[in-house]
Amino acid sequence: MTTALEKEKAVAAPTTGDGRRGSHALRWWVLAVLGVAQLMVVLDATVVNIALPAAQADLHFSNGDRQWVVTGYALAFGSLLLLGGRLSDLFGRRTTFIVGLIGFAGASAIGGAAGSFEVLVGARVAQGVFGALLAPAALSLLTVTFTEPKERAKAFGIFGAIAGAGGALGLLLGGALTEWASWRWVMYVNLVFAAVALVGAVMLLAKHTATQRPKLDLPGTLSVSAALFAIVYGFSKAETDGWANSTTLSFLIGGVVLLAVFVWLETRVAHPLLPLRVILDRTRAASYLTVFSIGIGMFAMFLFLTYYMQQSLGFSPIMTGVAFLPMVAGMVVSSTTVPSLLVPRVGPRVTVVTGFLLAALGMALLTRIGVDTAYASHILPSLILMGVGLGTAMSTAFIGATSGVEHEDAGVASAMVNTSQQVGGSIGTALLSTLAATALGNYVSDHGASPAALAEAAVQSYTTAFWWAAAIFVVGAVVTGLIMPNKVPVPSEGEPVLAH
Repeated sequence: MTTALEKEKAVAAPTTGDGRRGSHALRWWVLAVLGVAQLMVVLDATVVNIALPAAQADLHFSNGDRQWVVTGYALAFGSLLLLGGRLSDLFGRRTTFIVGLIGFAGASAIGGAAGSFEVLVGARVAQGVFGALLAPAALSLLTVTFTEPKERAKAFGIFGAIAGAGGALGLLLGGALTEWASWRWVMYVNLVFAAVALVGAVMLLAKHTATQRPKLDLPGTLSVSAALFAIVYGFSKAETDGWANSTTLSFLIGGVVLLAVFVWLETRVAHPLLPLRVILDRTRAASYLTVFSIGIGMFAMFLFLTYYMQQSLGFSPIMTGVAFLPMVAGMVVSSTTVPSLLVPRVGPRVTVVTGFLLAALGMALLTRIGVDTAYASHILPSLILMGVGLGTAMSTAFIGATSGVEHEDAGVASAMVNTSQQVGGSIGTALLSTLAATALGNYVSDHGASPAALAEAAVQSYTTAFWWAAAIFVVGAVVTGLIMPNKVPVPSEGEPVLAH
C-alpha cells in the first residue's frame, strides 16, 4: 500500500536478470551520502564530551550545568525519533532528509558561535530535533535503495559500522579539534559534513509526490514523545541525583506509564505512529533489543575507558581517541564482511549471539586493568574483541531491524533502531555510572582517602562498570537467541529513490 506515501519521480534502477532493482551504479553514491549524514549525527553524541572543559572555561558555566550540553541533545533526539521516522514516511524521505541536514547545520553554526551557556544548550537541543528527522530518513532511504540480498548485506554492514564506530571517532575528532583549533570547531565541523551530504542528496535522491493528504497520529506522537523524554530525563537525573530521588522516580514511572498508554493508543487509532506490526515481528523485535543492549554497554564503555586512559594512564585527548582506533577497525572489518559471509551460512541468530559473546569476553578482559597497567597488554586485546563482536552483532541487527517491512513503515522501523540505541545509551550511562560511583564510595570507606587509595578506588569503579556491561551483553545474547528466528532476513519492499 503506497497511496499517500511518497511516489518517487525517478528512473528506477535497472533490474537484474531476476527482476530485482538496485543495480544502478549511483546507489553506492547514495550510500556514501547517507553514511556522511549518519556519521555526523552519531559523532555528535560523543564529540562534544572532550570539548566540554574548554567550553566551560570559555562560557563560564558550572559543573552542575555542564551535563545539559550533552543531555539537551539526548533528550530532543531520543524523544522525537519516532516522530521523525513517521514524518519521513508521510512527507517523503528526501524532503525530510534535506530539512534535517539544513536544520542540523544551522543549529551547529549557532552552537559554534554561542556567547552564552543558554545559547549553546539551545543549539544542542535544536541539533537533537533535526537529528531526529535526519537519522530515520537516512536509514529508511538505505532500506529502500538496496534490496538485492548480497548488496543489501554489504551496504547495511558499512552503515552499521558507521553507527557503531562513530562514537569512538567522535572522541578522536573532539580531542583533535579542541587541542589544535577550538572547542567551537566541534560544532562548526558539522557544516562540512552537512554540506557534502546536502549536495549529494540534491543531486542523487529523487523528489516525490503525495497522492493524498498525509495523516499523523497526534495522540500517539504526544504520548510516545513525552514517554521517551521522561525516560531519558529520568535516567540522566539518576546519574546525578540518585535512584531514590523523587524527581528521578517520578519521571521514570511516568515514562513507563506513558509508554503503556502509547501502546494502547496504537491498537485503536486509524493511522498509528508506530504500527504494532513493526515490532511484533520476531526478527525485527530481536534486532531492536540487540541495538538497545549494545547501546547500554558500548556508550558506558566509551565513558569509563576514556576516564581511565586520561585520568589513570595520563593520555591526552588525542591519544585517547587514537587508542580507540583498533576497536573502530574491528567494527569496520566485521561489519563489512560478516553480514554477507556469515549470515547466509549460519543465520542471523547465531551471528548476533556470537557477536554478543565476543563483546562480553572483550569487556570482561577489561576488568584486568590496574592503576598503571599497559595499553598493549590490558586494553588493546579487549578493544579488538569488542570491535569485532559489536560490529558483528550491530550490522546483523541493522539488517534485521528493517527486514520485511512494508514500504510505508520503513521510516518508523528505521527510527526504532536509533531510538533503541539512544535510549539504551542513556540507560547504560546512568545505570553504570551509579554502580561505578557506589563501588568507588565503598572502596574509599574501606581503605581510606589517601592518593593511592583514591587511584585504586577509581580503577575499581571502572572494573565494576565493565563487569556489569559484560553481563548485559551475555543477557543480550540469551534473549536474542530465544527470540530471533535463525533465517536470513527478507529485504523490505524496494522503491526507486535515485534522481534522474
